[in-house]
Amino acid sequence: MSKSDRLQSLTALLQDGKTHKAEDLALAFGVSPRTVYRDMARLQASGVPIKGTPGDGYKATAELTLPPISLTGVELEVLRLGLSVITDAGDETQKNAAIAMQDKLTQALGDDIGTTGLSPINAGPQLQQHLAQVRLAISAKQKLRASVGGRTTTIRPLRLDFFGRIWRCVCWDEGQNEFDAIALADIGFLAVLPGLFVDEPGKTLKDYLLS
Repeated sequence: MSKSDRLQSLTALLQDGKTHKAEDLALAFGVSPRTVYRDMARLQASGVPIKGTPGDGYKATAELTLPPISLTGVELEVLRLGLSVITDAGDETQKNAAIAMQDKLTQALGDDIGTTGLSPINAGPQLQQHLAQVRLAISAKQKLRASVGGRTTTIRPLRLDFFGRIWRCVCWDEGQNEFDAIALADIGFLAVLPGLFVDEPGKTLKDYLLS
């Protein structure tokens, strides 16, 4: 794994909000603890909100301050598209945050933000319902019963992804005994089960990111 890929994976891994020992991260990524110390210092220097020191472990914080950046026209389109998606499909807190960010972009860029020509994605009622159910289930560590492609299975939802204009639920599929990334649009039936799940070795989001 290249240094750039490792730094991206470390950033994604730390988003679980837990404290990670450098020794554990070194073992997971096949590097030395000293390399992890240097990686964390680089991430902290670049503005990634990480707290921790060698020997105490590292965790990401909720706050994020970005240094000045320059965006190409295509990058601005991607940013605006992402905000439009959240405005349409996020929960109330996320929608309000997306609207606030759009206002900040408008103030910073003036009319330039309107030149990208991207229209918001309108999520239908079923997709909206699925998004809400999956989001809450991830937070509560609650199992879901899902009907996908003619089969019904029980999943442990781990993360929501938006990729290529498609919402996906990264999960552990108990029926297939493996990780899956299920497109929410492919789910015909979705129900929250009363049973909760606990993290088990080989079935966590960390394991998915390292697979």
